This record gives sequence, C-alpha cells and structure tokens, in this order.
Amino acid sequence: MTKVFHIISHFDMGGAERVAVNIASSKSPDFEYHIVEVVRAHSQFTDTFIDELRTAGIKYHRAIVPDVPFHFLFERIAALLFPLHFIFTFLRHRPDVIHAHTEAADLCTYAFFTCFPWLKKYCRIVRTIHNTRLWTGQKKLGDRVERFYLRHHSNVAISPSVRQAYHNNYGEQPPIIYNGVSPVSQKSYPLLVEGKTNILFAGRFEPQKGISVLIGIIRALRDDNRYFFHVIGDGSLRDDVSSALDDMPNVAVRPPVFSISSFLSSFDYMLMPSEFEGLSIMAIEASMAHLPNIINSCPGLADTLPPDWQLAVCNNNLDNYLHIFRNVLPQASRSSLADEAFTFVNDNFSLCRMQAAYENVYQNL
Repeated sequence: MTKVFHIISHFDMGGAERVAVNIASSKSPDFEYHIVEVVRAHSQFTDTFIDELRTAGIKYHRAIVPDVPFHFLFERIAALLFPLHFIFTFLRHRPDVIHAHTEAADLCTYAFFTCFPWLKKYCRIVRTIHNTRLWTGQKKLGDRVERFYLRHHSNVAISPSVRQAYHNNYGEQPPIIYNGVSPVSQKSYPLLVEGKTNILFAGRFEPQKGISVLIGIIRALRDDNRYFFHVIGDGSLRDDVSSALDDMPNVAVRPPVFSISSFLSSFDYMLMPSEFEGLSIMAIEASMAHLPNIINSCPGLADTLPPDWQLAVCNNNLDNYLHIFRNVLPQASRSSLADEAFTFVNDNFSLCRMQAAYENVYQNL
C-alpha cells in the first residue's frame, strides 16, 4: 500500500485544503492517506473539518505553531519548527509520497528535506501549484524553494493559466491535473430575500478577490431594487467591507459559512470579481450546483467556464459589470446559463478523474 501525506496550511476552509481532502477521499485500496497541518487552525470550522476527515477515514496530524496572520512570521516559524516536529511522524509512518499544497506547506516540505536530505531516497515529492502568482512579498525565499521543486520534478499545475504563469517565472511547464469536484447535496439558505434576485459573493476579504470592485458594484446598484447581495467571508479587508457597505440597503455582510457549497443552488447568481486565481474551486462548485457565475475573466476563473461565457468581464471593468446587471441579467435565461456551465464543469472537472490522475503520479514518479 502506498502511503501519501498531504501537507496543507491549516485545518480550515480554503481551495487548496479542499483539493487535498478530495484527493484523500479516494476509495482506492492501494493508498493510505494522511493530512498534515502546518499552522494550527482554531476557527469555528476546524472541528467540522476534523470531523470530515474522521468520517472519510483520513488520518490527520495537527500542527504546534498557532495560525496567526502576521506578515508571514508564523509561517516562517512553522517552517523552522516543522522538521523537528514532523520527523517523528515521518519515521513512525514512513510515507511513500509527500504532497505539498500552497506556499506554507511548500516551505515546510522544503525545510524538512533540507534538514534531512537522505530521507528523499525513501520518499517521493509532489507539489501542486494552486495559483498564478507565487511568493508575493517573499521572492528571494520563493526562488530558493522553487529550485528545490524544479530539481525534483515535483510540480503539478491545476490549469493552463497556472502552468503558463509558472513557465513565465521559472521556465518549467509542469503537467496539468484539473481540480476535481463532485456534486454536493443542496439545501435551502435561510436568509434569502424574497422578491429579489439574490447574488452571492463567498470568499476571503483580500485584494486578490477583487474586494474594491465588489464594493463598487454593490454601491453603484444601491438604488436598483431588483438585486440583493449576500457577502459572506472574512479577511484582512473586513473593516473596509464593513465601513463601505454597512449603510447599503441592498446587501448583508456575514461571516464565513462552513459548507457554503451546500447552499449554492439557493442563490440566483454568484459574483466573483477576483484579480487572479489558480483554478477556483468555488466557481466549479457553483456550476455543479447550477449557479451561474458572473466573473472577471482572469486566469484561473476563465478556465472554469465555457470560452464564450456571456457573464464575463475583462479587466474587472465596473461599467461592464453594471451593464451585465442592468441589461444582460434581466433578459437572460438563467436556467440555460446554469445548464451550460454545469455541462462544462461536469465534462472537465470530475473528482474521480482527478483522484486517478494523482494516484497515477504517485505510483509513477
């Protein structure tokens, strides 16, 4: 049996965390999966995340460094301590494959094998690249880490946009394995506003997610009685979101909802004005739930929808978003859009296909 250890940032919501769990949920009898946390999460979703791992029969290992967002400081502390903490787990279980997800996990895996280089001959390394932009604010450190993964031919990209971005920066074109998603059982979201077209934004309140554009759209449509926006999330721009939208009559700002994917079909449209993505799990989950996406046609979002998707905006242009809300949506067939998006993701982003592709990589490195 092949033992695969997924290294993830924390036991919490996140696209990379979801990908790791989805791979590890494979029922193949030839693999045993473990998930390892880099920084110790303590959010309202951590217990639910752990319950999901237990239910799926996935073994897990908690971190010792607390998850405190502070200019990469705690991630770097975690990278320094990770080898000393993880070595005992490694020697006890003897993993055949270490699979790293996102920069904190990439850094910790690099640190571990730098401290114990002789263990590489007993263990293969896989690293999924989840984003089109890497090592923001940490370029020198990132360049050193990338040389490690390039040397070991470890990289897998999640979309053509991610592969091209990586090639532009580091010269390699890694293979692509699309993120896989399975349909989620849906239930009613209890806070919908009757008589309105209910628009959902669900994500981190960070610059990458196009928060300034999101605020601009909602404020520009404050007098349009057709729409009501549900803004669900948290992050470093929480105060900006609150101060800009608290007095708006057309929006409710709420904290993250764990398993938001099970409520997606309740809404009329999803709004995703991200500046960039790797390959958005949320966008794929929305299409799986027959929820049409209004998107910025950026790398990592455009890949999740048909090439001629009519609810796409270039360069996050506010006027173009307003054109969609004022002129396109009132005339559009929502059911036809939902069917078109569902067919596209169902053909391209199968969970079983992703699991099989990674398990082929694990066995043939």
